[in-house]
Amino acid sequence: MLELCRGRNPGTAPVSRLRRRNCPAGGYVSRVITDEQRRARLGVRHGLATRVGSALEAARAVVCLHATEPATPYLSVWARTGLGRAAFDQAMYTDRELVKQLAMRRTLFVFPREVMPAVWGSASARVADQIGPRLAREIERCGLAEDGGAWLNRQDAAVRSALRQQPMTTADLRAAVPELDQRMVLSPGKPYEAEVAVANQAITVLAATGRIQRGANRGTWRSSRPEWTTDDDWLGGPATPLHPEEGYRHLIGAWLRQFGPGTEDDIVWWLGATKSVVRRALADLRAVEVQTGVGPAFVLPDDVVDPSDDLPEPWAALLPVLDATTMGWKHRDWYLGDHAGQLFDGNGNAGTTAWWNGRVVGGWHQDPDGVVVVDLLEDVGADATAQLTDRAVELTDWLAGEIVGTLYPSPLSRAHRS
Repeated sequence: MLELCRGRNPGTAPVSRLRRRNCPAGGYVSRVITDEQRRARLGVRHGLATRVGSALEAARAVVCLHATEPATPYLSVWARTGLGRAAFDQAMYTDRELVKQLAMRRTLFVFPREVMPAVWGSASARVADQIGPRLAREIERCGLAEDGGAWLNRQDAAVRSALRQQPMTTADLRAAVPELDQRMVLSPGKPYEAEVAVANQAITVLAATGRIQRGANRGTWRSSRPEWTTDDDWLGGPATPLHPEEGYRHLIGAWLRQFGPGTEDDIVWWLGATKSVVRRALADLRAVEVQTGVGPAFVLPDDVVDPSDDLPEPWAALLPVLDATTMGWKHRDWYLGDHAGQLFDGNGNAGTTAWWNGRVVGGWHQDPDGVVVVDLLEDVGADATAQLTDRAVELTDWLAGEIVGTLYPSPLSRAHRS
């Protein structure tokens, strides 16, 4: 019989472990969660083995949807719901129960609205604290202002004042706030020297704080041209962040609920934060250490008995570039096998993926006519092939001839470009 007790990893705060009764004093026996059980959890909790009913539920299933590429959240919602693009637009732009926000690893995500205070106080605040001072120094170096921080504060006030009149695109804001309509050269003399618009950089800093929001999109579902607006106008009140510790604890708890078990490295990578932040949150959450195929990992204390021990029915899924499931862990062999070199680019960005029962077995691409074609990297048998083909037909109909491009093609998808 297993019972909770307290243990300590060297150099960390205490975390919960499992001890078998009548074992030698100080002896610990962690529960084992097998790779098969992890894949079952993934399928059930991420809305892939059995689809969920709404765009909001799809986002909650993976904590947040990747949105670096405008089409990805639409395709991620389709994979988990089967719903059309209007369902995402309704949740995002009409009901506003989903919110776009720059957060972990300086990446754009779509979050359920209820978690935004945690995000603003933790991951987004970290991003703002990183990029704000850096931009201030660049402004000073380029001679745009003697005090870059004060300059940014003036632009913050000017931008919010302009947006209180009406929502505006970045181009609109450059016209309304002339100081933003300047350019500067970053990394002069380096091979990666680049001339950039000051407006884009400054607005990114302001958006990271939550004080301005990405409102309606003037682009298509496959492009991004947001109308910026204030937090008061878009969300009905000011962006009020939680204390950083509370925000991180909330985010890490949400991740463990949907992605656990996860190693410390997995959580540090996903969160884009430090080990000390992660260890403190794990201790506060009383996270339980378990054993997995990649070594010790953590689950929430009420999640030791695996609700996914009963394996779901066989399932197939086609996920888009940078999908939150594919990108959810640092250690990926238990679901990716030896396919990383074919499905991830050199910077660690995931391309399209084809899944069978919690394992990535290939990718997919569109032919010149927009037909979705599954690209298998292993023999998965007739049943799996048939289900993946059905998903490809469904996605072809959903896309209705529109071709989805990407800035992050995997080696496998590049091989199929005409």
